[in-house]
Amino acid sequence: MAMKEMIDFEYKMVIVTRSDLKLSIGKLAAQVAHAAVACAFDTKKNNSKWFNKWQNEGGKKAILKVEYEKDFYPLKEKAEELKIVSHIISDAGHTEIPAGTKTVLGIGPAPNNIIDQVTGHLPLL
Repeated sequence: MAMKEMIDFEYKMVIVTRSDLKLSIGKLAAQVAHAAVACAFDTKKNNSKWFNKWQNEGGKKAILKVEYEKDFYPLKEKAEELKIVSHIISDAGHTEIPAGTKTVLGIGPAPNNIIDQVTGHLPLL
């Protein structure tokens, strides 16, 4: 049986979650999906080269964590400085948390060496 060749990814998307919210797994998955879709569409529109390369590699995503909402803002600011798409997702408030609660921050897709300048120091979820 031959080993499957490992892909060396050059692009990724990062979704940063808040550990203080204690969301259910399903709710967190939905919020991550909202961020991924928003970031993918926006990157396809504004930087199709990055989007196409990321998609052709398989659309790598990493889910990271911070403690609080306030931790999103310096990350978003740094992403914007580096011309990387970013979106903070606010919940509609129909289920577990109040309307307007900022749940996740999506960043990218972008080249690893650029996106790591924003989130390379954060732990995986």
